[in-house]
Amino acid sequence: MAEYRIEEDTLGPVKIPDTALWGAQTERSRNNFQTGSKMPLEIIKVLLQIKKAAAIANKNEKAIAAEKADLIVEAIDQLLALNDDQLRKDFPLVVYQTGSGTQTNMNVNEVVAHMAGQINSDLEILPNDDVNHGQSSNDIFPTAMNITAAVAVRDLEKAAQHLIAELKKKQEQYWHVVKIGRTHLQDATPLTFGQEVSGWVSMIEHDLSYLQQLAPTLNELAMGGTAVGTGLNAAPHFADLIADKMSQLYDIEFTAKTNKFYGLAAHSGLNVVHGAMKTLAADLMKIANDVRFLGSGPRAGYNELNIPANEPGSSIMPGKVNPTQAEAITMAAVRVMGNDVVVDLASSQGNFEMNVYKPVLIDAFLESAQLLSGTMMGFADKMIAGMTVNEERMQELVDKSLMTVTALSPHIGYHDSAKIAQQAQKAGTTLKEAAVKSGKVTSEQFDKWVVPINMTNIDQN
Repeated sequence: MAEYRIEEDTLGPVKIPDTALWGAQTERSRNNFQTGSKMPLEIIKVLLQIKKAAAIANKNEKAIAAEKADLIVEAIDQLLALNDDQLRKDFPLVVYQTGSGTQTNMNVNEVVAHMAGQINSDLEILPNDDVNHGQSSNDIFPTAMNITAAVAVRDLEKAAQHLIAELKKKQEQYWHVVKIGRTHLQDATPLTFGQEVSGWVSMIEHDLSYLQQLAPTLNELAMGGTAVGTGLNAAPHFADLIADKMSQLYDIEFTAKTNKFYGLAAHSGLNVVHGAMKTLAADLMKIANDVRFLGSGPRAGYNELNIPANEPGSSIMPGKVNPTQAEAITMAAVRVMGNDVVVDLASSQGNFEMNVYKPVLIDAFLESAQLLSGTMMGFADKMIAGMTVNEERMQELVDKSLMTVTALSPHIGYHDSAKIAQQAQKAGTTLKEAAVKSGKVTSEQFDKWVVPINMTNIDQN
C-alpha cells in the first residue's frame, strides 16, 4: 500500500498521507502552520453538528439530492461516535492559521467527504459543493464559535452554582462564630465568619447573574450570511432550519434572525461575556486569597482556618500542607485576565466585512471558561467542603484586639476611646485593663458594652 496519495485543489496537486481522511486544503494548512495548540475539539464537534444540520436543511430545501444529504449525515454520525483521541487524528490543524478559520472549516468538509466515500464509494460527495453547500467559512465558523461558547458558559454557570452551594453550607455552619474583622490589613471590629462567607457568596451570585444576563447575546448566529453577510448561495430558509436544529440539540434558544454583517465582522457578544468571566475571575482570586491567608500557619500565620491536606506540601519539609486548590484557582484567574486582553484585542480587528482573529479569540474564550469551571469545582470540593474554622484562635484574636474599643465610643466618645486603645497598645495590656485604668469606664460597664457578638449585629443580618 502506498504511503501517500495525490489529491488536487485549485492550486494544484498535494501529497497526503494515505490513511488520512483529510484532503488537499487541510494538508496545505498542516504544513504551512505548525505552531501552537490544536483547534479545540469542541469547535470541531460543533462544526460537525452544523454540517449535519446543513445537510438536512439543504435536503428539505431541495438544494442538494436527498441521497447525498443522507450520506453526509451518516458520515458525520460515525465521526461524532469516535472518542476524542480517535477524532483528533483527522483534525490536526492548529489555532494559529488563517484568521477566518477557513482551513478548519475545510478540514471538516474534507473529512466528512472522505468518510462518506468510505461508506459509499459509488456516490461522490464533494467537500465544497456538497458538505459546504450554502455555507461559507465566514458565517459557519463564527456560528460554531458562538454555539461552543454558549455551551461552555452554561457549564461555567453550573460550576458557579456549585461553589455557591458549598460556600452557603459554611455560611450557615459558622454564622455565629465571632472573629476579628480586618480592613487595610489592620485589625477592625468583629464580625462572624458566616458573615464573612456571606460576602463571598454574594460575589459569586452577582457574577453568576452577570453571566446569565449577558449569555443570550451568544445565541445570535451568523449562519446564512455566507461570504460577506448578504447570504449569497444560501437557500431561503437554510439558516433558520440550522438554528432550530442547534436549539434542539443543545437546549439553548439560538436564532439566525440577526444582522449578518455584524455576525461576520464583530464578536461583541464573545467580548462582553468574557468580560463577565474576567469579573468572576477577579472575585475568585479575592476569595481564594482570603482563604489561603486565613488558613496560613499553622503556627506562624493567621491560623483561623483549617484547610484540607490533599497532598504533601513540600519535597523537603515533612508534614507541610499547602493551599493548593487556592493556588490553582488564582493561577487560572490570572490566565483569564490575560485572555481577556486577547479577546478584547481580537474582537477589535473586524476589518471591513470580517474579523480575522476568530481562532485565537474562541480558543482564549474556551480556555477561560474551562479553566474557571474546572478550578471552581476543585476549589469547592477539595478546599471549601473540607475547610473548618479554628474557633479558639478566632476567639484569642478577638480578645487581643484593640478595635473592640469601638463599642465604647457611643458611651465615652471617640477621643477618649482612642486614648484607651493607644494606651493599651503602648503598655501591652488588655483593652479592658486600659479602659478601667483610664477612669472613664468601670469593669462592669466594659463587660456590658464590649460584647463582640453584639458588635456583629448578627440578629439584624
